[in-house]
Formats: sequence, structure tokens, C-alpha cells
Amino acid sequence: MQRKIRLTPVRLLVLGYLAIILIGAALLMLPGASKIDGSAPFMEALFTAVSASCVTGLVLQDTFLYWSVFGQIVILILIQMGGIGFMTVVFALWKLGGKKIGLKERIFMQESVNAPAVGGMMRLTMTILVGTLIFEALGAVILCFRFIPDFGWGQGIWISVFTSISAFCNAGFDLTGIAGQEFASLTAYSGDPVICLTIPLLIIIGGLGFFVWDDLKENKFRFRKYALHTKLVLVTTAALIVIPTVIIIIAENGLPWQERILSSFFTAVSPRTAGFNVLPLSGTGAVKEGVIFVTIVLMFIGGSSGSTAGGIKTNTFATLVASLVSLLTGKRSVECFGRRIDEENVKNAAQFVTLYVLIAVIATIAICLLEQNNPAVTSLTDVVFEVVSAIGTVGLTLGITPSLCVGTELILCLLMYLGRVGCLTFMLSLRTPSEPAAALPLEKVRIG
Repeated sequence: MQRKIRLTPVRLLVLGYLAIILIGAALLMLPGASKIDGSAPFMEALFTAVSASCVTGLVLQDTFLYWSVFGQIVILILIQMGGIGFMTVVFALWKLGGKKIGLKERIFMQESVNAPAVGGMMRLTMTILVGTLIFEALGAVILCFRFIPDFGWGQGIWISVFTSISAFCNAGFDLTGIAGQEFASLTAYSGDPVICLTIPLLIIIGGLGFFVWDDLKENKFRFRKYALHTKLVLVTTAALIVIPTVIIIIAENGLPWQERILSSFFTAVSPRTAGFNVLPLSGTGAVKEGVIFVTIVLMFIGGSSGSTAGGIKTNTFATLVASLVSLLTGKRSVECFGRRIDEENVKNAAQFVTLYVLIAVIATIAICLLEQNNPAVTSLTDVVFEVVSAIGTVGLTLGITPSLCVGTELILCLLMYLGRVGCLTFMLSLRTPSEPAAALPLEKVRIG
């Protein structure tokens, strides 16, 4: 007799994103979704749907030049659902429809946003929805002051709304192909204060995480009252903005000072994990190799837990750094801001990063083998950058994405999917609960 498969919250999350991707791909294959004759090829539609749903930004075709207005709307809906979490949208629709929100639904919502407890889910959902609407609307209004003069009222407003939502959700999709240049992103605005300040601020706010929002809303500017999670996120985020910005300012010394400062700030923020760029990453005038390496590190770390961003997360990175500091200072426990971090948290952080790195290494080897005869892939850096960008749901590229083979495209799709639902979450969804085994004899091994 076959055992019945139980639909746990983790499995619902994994299957939910898969369903959104398939529906999105089907919509993008409709004849009216693209600007070409007939329907978009399956891989074009699938890759774009995965990238949008997983708020990544890697694309095989320029979003404005290839997709129609209907296709762009589908992409934007996928970005919004992927950014705030599809269960947040479902939760809101249930509430608006008068459906009673029971414990089971609250547990599903808890898993979707990685909440620490099931209590207060209704309040958190409203904070997410209202906060998202406010920040995206403000961002769109500000961007209108730049895009309307450049593209006219209709196109300018649409590009402003699209870019604001894409930036807040850390997606990296843009419509600046309207200027006629493919995959240009925002390189035409490298010294523009409106673009170089508004979009990074949207990225930062979206990447802080909904729990940090809630804490800031509750405790305002009283840092001492913040939860340890909030303190770790704010301090780590600040460090990961200031330090890379200074490094990029020093590296990109050929630009005028205002453009250098603004573009360096933008370039330091975007890899965590939005995918816009104002400095060219490949071709003529490309950034220095040191900036590429800094970008890979930032893509790897990403944003914060319970946010629109990907990566290993700032709180995971901070926990491992605190663990290392405790080791070097001879402390028995991992301590930070006058608190002890749970040993289980430290263990989970190490496990997650190990799994993340292992998947990235396997994917890099596989892509190197598949693309060894591809003239567009000129170095290992190209592949590593693409892999980290995909699994970190960033969307930056050194220009090789459109020329990759189908096998590599499928690998990138899988990486983007794993990066959004979470590598550990996906693995846990495949696990069948079993009776705990008896404890085995303990034996120590040498480390280092």
C-alpha cells in the first residue's frame, strides 16, 4: 500500500512557486505576449517566467524590445508575487473574500515569509502589503521626474511604475531597451542623482526584510529595543554598502567625482540582489576586475531573511562572522550585541552556506563542460558570475546569458528557483518524516 504524500507548508511553498512559473510561462507563450510573429519559444517564456517569479532579472531577450505590453504586465505580476511571496497575495485575497483564516493558513503564511512564529501573521501581512504599496508608489512618482521627460507621459509613467516595482522586489528587470539598445540596463544614467539614489533606496528597503520593517515600525529609532535579528541586519547592511562603495570609488578612478560617487553607491547596492547596473560590466568601458570580484561577493551574501532579496542572507553572514569572532576571542558561545546566538542558528547557518556553495560549485563545473566550445564564454569568471547571479537571484551578467545553450539555461532556471524558495527548503520538501533513530556513539574528529 502506497504512503499518502502529505502537503506540508514547505511542500506547498515549493509547489506554489513552481505553479506560478508554469502559469507565467504559459501566458508568455500566448501570441500577444511578445512582439515576434506567432508565439515565443518555450525556453524563452520559461526562462523569463522563472527569472521574474524568482525576482532575478537574468533574461535571454531585452524585456522592452521582445515582449509586448501584455507580456510586460505578466512579467510585472510575476515579479510582484515573487517579491512579496505568493502566499502573502493568497492570504490577502482570502481575507478580502471573507474566508476565515485558520491555523493551517497561518502556518502556510509563516513558512512563506520565514516568520519565527505563527502569531501576528495578519498584522505582518498588512504591514507587508501596505508598506509595499507605499514604497513602490513613492518610488514610481520620483522616477517619473526622470523618465517622463525622456520618454513622454505614457511610456514614462509605465517605465517608472515597472522600474519601481522591479527595484523594490529586487528583480532587476527594466524597460530601458526603449532607447533602442539591448541589455543596456541603466548605464545611460550613471551620474543621475534621481536614478542613482531612488533605485538603490528601493532595493535597500525591499532587502531589509518584513520583520525589520515591523521592528522599526514598533520601536522607531530606539536601537537598543530592536530585536537581535534587526540589529544584525541593519549593521551588516550598512557595512555592505559603505565598504564596497569606497572600494569601487577607488577602483573606478577614471570617472568625474559626482558620477563616480553616485555610480559606486549604486553598484555597491544593486548586487544585493537587484540586478540593475549603471556601470557596464562587460565590453567597452567595463568595470575593473576588482569590482567584478566585489560584485560576486555581494551577490553571494544578498539581502536579509524574510525580504524580497536572495543570497545566503545578511543575517546568515553576520552569524558566521560572529561565530568566527567568538572563536578567535576564546568565548564559549557566539555573542553579539549583549546576546548569545542560539547554537542551532549557528549550525543552520553553516549548513545552509555549505549547501549553497556546493550547489554553486556543481553548477559551475556543469556549465563549464557544456559551454567549453562557446566563444562567448571566455573565462571561468564569466561562469562563476552567472552562477552566483542566478542562485543569488540577482540578475547581473557579464553578457553571456543570451548565447548560452539550452542545457545551461535549464541549469540557471533551477538555480534561480532554488535561490528563491531556498536550497534547504527545497531539500526539506523532499524529505519524508521518519522515526528518530537511536543516538550513535560519539567520536570527535580533527577540524582544520
